[in-house]
Amino acid sequence: MSATDVRAGAKPLISHHRPAGQMIVLKAFLLIPFAALLAALPLAWGWGLSWLDLTLAAVFYVVATLGVTVGYHRYFTHGAFKARRSLRVALAIAGSMAVQGSVIFWVASHRRHHAFADRDGDPHSPWLFGTTPTALARGFWHAHMGWMFRREVTNYDRFAPDLVADRDLRLVDRFFWLWITLSLGLPALLGGLLSWSWQGAVTAFFWAGLVRVAFLHHVTWSVNSICHLMGARPFTSRDRATNFWPLAILSMGESWHNSHHADPTCARHGVLRGQIDVSARVIWIFEKLRWARDVRWPRAERLAARRVKTA
Repeated sequence: MSATDVRAGAKPLISHHRPAGQMIVLKAFLLIPFAALLAALPLAWGWGLSWLDLTLAAVFYVVATLGVTVGYHRYFTHGAFKARRSLRVALAIAGSMAVQGSVIFWVASHRRHHAFADRDGDPHSPWLFGTTPTALARGFWHAHMGWMFRREVTNYDRFAPDLVADRDLRLVDRFFWLWITLSLGLPALLGGLLSWSWQGAVTAFFWAGLVRVAFLHHVTWSVNSICHLMGARPFTSRDRATNFWPLAILSMGESWHNSHHADPTCARHGVLRGQIDVSARVIWIFEKLRWARDVRWPRAERLAARRVKTA
């Protein structure tokens, strides 16, 4: 089920508002990793960064990022392919380890974004406050991370009824706290065991846990902010999504955002020559292994129909 399948007006956009206790926990998980990221450079210069920390950070970054890009986004949100049950559950857990919200929360929010992209109702458009420099600065902050500090929760029953009805995904969603614990705790455990030291555990927790989560957050959030403000628009879409090539590798292909908004259910976002899309390659591997099927690969006629006509 994609955002285009959601019929406006069926149910309210917002189901409820988070209580104060949940907001405190949410802010902690957003701001503590961010503080760790700010502290990372001076710490890296003089203390506590090893090849083991970098390796663990890279491994957990790739797993969690692909959990979001392949799982949360292309599979659960847009149905770009069909997957075996074991892969479905694995992708939901991997995406949860990015600490960007539970699978149902993330999918409901993103489908709402597509349904109202860059218009009133979009939870994180940078264009909601106007086009003056001050308004765009405010919009950038809102799109990048400010929207997550709001207490409103997108209505799951309106935007993600298929996930709500899925017993496996409800279970993964309910244990979101466990996947966060593993995302932060496993690097520390592995760092301690592989270095056989408490210092190895502490530095791995900092670099492969907190800093990695914060770095992943800001790469993903940049697709919401930067990729709606600057970049190329080779395809027609009813919003202001852009392709921003500098983020292509770190985002695993998500920054080909104009291409995605022009054809949301397509499994490949980097559809033009030279556009690197790691997530699409992973889906291709899943297809070859027969873990995924009915993959919606780009079609030449659809690309041609959406290509911006130039003089």
